Amino acid sequence: MKEKTVAIVTDIQGDFTTAKNGVLAAPDTDETFLAKVADATAVLRKHGVVIYGTQDWHPAGHISFAVNHPGRTPFETIEIDCRTQVLWPPHCIQDTEGAEIIIDSDLFENIVRKGHNPRFDSYSGFQDDGGIETDMNDLLKAGGFTKVIVYGIATDYCVKATAIDAHIRGYKVIVIEGLSKGITPDSTASALKEMEEKGIVIIDEIDPAKIDAM
Repeated sequence: MKEKTVAIVTDIQGDFTTAKNGVLAAPDTDETFLAKVADATAVLRKHGVVIYGTQDWHPAGHISFAVNHPGRTPFETIEIDCRTQVLWPPHCIQDTEGAEIIIDSDLFENIVRKGHNPRFDSYSGFQDDGGIETDMNDLLKAGGFTKVIVYGIATDYCVKATAIDAHIRGYKVIVIEGLSKGITPDSTASALKEMEEKGIVIIDEIDPAKIDAM
């Protein structure tokens, strides 16, 4: 029986891109990269892959924002309730331009928002750092999906966390490296290695005609 395939496109939002001068832009996320992601997503959709997206959706008082920790600065790491928290500049604040998804919304069947609980960060499209589930797994189960393709921003954070959580939940997972951008070369390489060691398939580009054979 043919496997049902969904693509999860992570966090293609203004604040994460150089194209929009985002406050937390991953390198090389310019208009060329966005066009490549949009074109590939449209091709996948044409070949029967259902497209989901994730969207960071933070309240202004979010725990990950350095400004909410007096005396702290962005990119510091602190301990909160026995877990490690990276502090970020305020980004993807609800109902702001920087939080908007910046490729064609008509490509998406569903957008799953994450990071809206002010107490927990959320890199994964499946759950936040407190273990609170998003709607993602329920939606995929209801849709009968067994194969998940993941790509977007950032390889070493939200792509990795989403792919690993999909793998843990029993999906066959493919990450498209060529449609993803990481924050640093070292952390990106480490993330790709970690995913591959867990059994996640890493490819550079995708041939839609070969999706069923993957």
